[in-house]
Amino acid sequence: MLRYFFIWIQAARLRTLPLSLAGIILGNALALGDPFFDYQIFVLALLTAMGFQVLSNFANDYGDGIKGTDNAMRIGPQRVLQQQLLSPKALLTGIFVTALISFGLAMALIITAFDGVFDTMAWLFVFLALAAIVAAFKYTVGKNAYGYIGLGDFFVFVFFGLVAVMGSYFLQTQSLSLISLYFSLSMGLLSVAVLNLNNMRDYKSDRKSHKQTLVVLIGLKAAKGYHQSLIVLAIALSVWGGYQANFSSIQYLFGLSFLPLLWHLRIFYDIENERDYDGQLKLVALSSFFLAVGLWIGMVLGG
Repeated sequence: MLRYFFIWIQAARLRTLPLSLAGIILGNALALGDPFFDYQIFVLALLTAMGFQVLSNFANDYGDGIKGTDNAMRIGPQRVLQQQLLSPKALLTGIFVTALISFGLAMALIITAFDGVFDTMAWLFVFLALAAIVAAFKYTVGKNAYGYIGLGDFFVFVFFGLVAVMGSYFLQTQSLSLISLYFSLSMGLLSVAVLNLNNMRDYKSDRKSHKQTLVVLIGLKAAKGYHQSLIVLAIALSVWGGYQANFSSIQYLFGLSFLPLLWHLRIFYDIENERDYDGQLKLVALSSFFLAVGLWIGMVLGG
């Protein structure tokens, strides 16, 4: 029984959680000055994001597994279906249960944020919750999986950036702002950069398996230039957002997360061994998380 539990933990890929939580932390950090800031909303938003991320990980394991994309050529960590630790039927059951739990958490979040009143905006968030479940499943599952036709970057940008940051900001403040837009664009670009590194790492196996990621479509050289643009623009947008919000010096504490990102850019272009992208993937993901945490700390200290 204990071994079975740890197999599901492996399938959940907990190392992906910091990036999924970063946008929620960032949006709530921007809302900390609101007099009606509610920590219950913050915690429910974190739990909902975790649920959707685990759901996505289960679905990706299932989709890539049954398509044969997860094979001996894949450089990243081996997945449970690839290792035959779970059957496709068991994984599908896990996907269904996780989807139900995630939607339940999302509904608890929406009810709490809108005081149980289902106006137009509340129903919009219900729609976004359902869209997140569909997007998590359709990334790799099905004949027209969007991760196989070069659309993964777009959906990651939308859900990890715009929805996570601006959505969580709105749930706290019942409003939107240009500042939340700038930071949501920044987090979206950093999240896409993480996906891009993942796809550069798996470029050869994806191409052989006919998984048309953006990297496969444009080639490694162009993907490197694209990646550098993502990082630089993300840094610029967050600095500009802080400037527009008249941040104090301490509120720019999030800028410390730029140091590993700049170091990453310095060495990234010279990488030739695909396995080396995995370490850089972790660095960019954690830097994105520390940007959010740094902003939270800066807002508390500077508030």
